[in-house]
Amino acid sequence: MPINNQMQDSKFVIDKTNYGKTGVKILHLVRNGLVHTVKEYEVTTLLTLDTLKDFMQADNSDIIATDSQKNTVYILAKKYGIKSPEDFGILLSSHFITKYAHVTKAVVNIQEVMWNRVSYGDHANSKLHNHAFIHTPICTRITNVVLNREDKYPSISSGIKDLRVLKTTQSSFMNFVNDEYRSLPDADDRIFSTIVDCSWIYSPNPNVDFCKVFDSVKNSIIFNFAGDLEKGIASASVQNTIYITEKDVLEKIKDIKSIEMTLPNKHYINFNFAPFKSIVYDDEQTVFIPLDKPSGVIYAKLDRKISKL
Repeated sequence: MPINNQMQDSKFVIDKTNYGKTGVKILHLVRNGLVHTVKEYEVTTLLTLDTLKDFMQADNSDIIATDSQKNTVYILAKKYGIKSPEDFGILLSSHFITKYAHVTKAVVNIQEVMWNRVSYGDHANSKLHNHAFIHTPICTRITNVVLNREDKYPSISSGIKDLRVLKTTQSSFMNFVNDEYRSLPDADDRIFSTIVDCSWIYSPNPNVDFCKVFDSVKNSIIFNFAGDLEKGIASASVQNTIYITEKDVLEKIKDIKSIEMTLPNKHYINFNFAPFKSIVYDDEQTVFIPLDKPSGVIYAKLDRKISKL
């Protein structure tokens, strides 16, 4: 629904507005007998109204206070529980659109703090603790839910941030442009390390198991980077690794219509031991220097083709 232009100034036009509450931190606890479950989120809510009188006429009568928006996060979590960031975002955005007739758009951003149960024993025989958790920030899970008043179903995008991975072999980069600006030699075997930022857009479907999709995407990213536990997988370039990963996700998960990934290079270069050959001679050990900046960065977005009937 467009903003009411009757209030606009003759010289200037307010194009877009929103306001809300950011950094709403919540820990949701479910006690199911002796077994407890926790989910911790940081939530942002943003609302757009069908009037500009708050901006232009100092009339606050339509403003749903940001403090009220914060309270709504806690109240709805208590009333309905939390299944996933996406489900909670749908719940919040639908609430704002349904309860307030003058809200034309509701946006909910959610980041999840990752907690896993404490476990004891070796990998094969580990047992999970009933009520103790350990913060394991392997990555950050993110969700963005946008609901316009005229929408039948919200637009939902989710993603993975800051998934840092490294492998010590089976990565090459060869046969690239060789001109007067090139100084980088071909590398037939190098360290491949990156920090994965990945996001995807869902097709409209109220029956998506969002947690299952998140795990599937994360597993696909890791597998196409690392490969089989013993054999690994070859990477001819960061570009090709991105493509085969995104293709794998779209082939496996029909509820995703588009996916994009950004992979920066986290470089590790060999320390030059040539001057120290008389005292250093173990070829099985290699020492690298981690480099921070500058770094390459590679991005690609893969969409499903729209069939033409």
